[in-house]
Parts: sequence; structure tokens; C-alpha cells
Amino acid sequence: MMHIKQEAEERHVLTITVDNEAGILAKIAGLFTARGYNIDSLTVADITENHAVSRITIVTHGPPSQIDQIHAQLERLVPVHKVVDLTEVGPHVARELALIKVAGLGEKRVEALRLADIFRAKAVDTTTESFIFELTGAPDKIDTFVQLMRDLGLVEVGRTGIVAMIRGPHEA
Repeated sequence: MMHIKQEAEERHVLTITVDNEAGILAKIAGLFTARGYNIDSLTVADITENHAVSRITIVTHGPPSQIDQIHAQLERLVPVHKVVDLTEVGPHVARELALIKVAGLGEKRVEALRLADIFRAKAVDTTTESFIFELTGAPDKIDTFVQLMRDLGLVEVGRTGIVAMIRGPHEA
């Protein structure tokens, strides 16, 4: 009988510095989809004054061998300058922004406001029947807040995806 060893899945935050050119995001997404890899979160931002370079942050998960393969394949793409696995490099800060719409009256409305205060969520839109809260923080914090709002009239959630940086004075 043959035993196949399963590698444990790990979550990794990758930052990719690329030339800001048409089609690069499609190339990177295509690399993931063609191989059946999942992207949990993806953000892109222009990071230079002349708009020549962008930084892509991708959160993915898989066994270590798959993460290594993703890293190597990303580095081979033509307009890619640098690929950094923040999970491997060391301590990093990861944040996400979410807008959370909650509708409710009476006690549910009061409880939603109380929890928003605890989580430091800011009410950015208010009507007599609903709120839109803005919340920035670690993904787990946002997940917890959203879960708590489900019982209080959660209507809709929009999330930016994760942006992350290595801690300390140096560039990753």
C-alpha cells in the first residue's frame, strides 16, 4: 500500500513589484488560474511618482512546495522586478479596509453602534434605518466585526483586500 504525504497548507502574503504596463495583472492572475492556485486577496497600487512601477499584494495559500513554485514562476514573468514573500521574510503589518452596511432599528441599532465603537469602526453614512461603517485593521478583526453584525442586520460588505509591509526601517 502506497502512502502519499500531504503537506500542510500555509497562508502567505506576497508583494510583487512590476512595471506598470497593460496586461501585467492579467498575466499574474493567469499564472495562478492556469495552475489551479487560489488568490485569497489581491491589491494593486502605483508606487512611483512617474507612474512607472506598481506594487501588487497577493494573499494565497497552499503547501510550502506550491508557494515556492508560485514564487519562482512569478519571478520569471517579464515585467516583474521583485517578488517578496512577507510571510517568510519576517514580521510584517497587514491591513485591510472594509465598508459594512447594517440596517436595524431599536436595540439592534444601539448594539451595532456599541460594537462599532469597540472595534473603532467609523460611521461614514447614517440614515434612520441604517449605517455604513468603515473599518480598517487586520483581516481577522474585520472578519470578527462582520460576523457580529450578521445578527444585527448585516446588509452588505465591501473589502479592499490586504496591503502589507515588512516591519522596521528597511524595504522588503
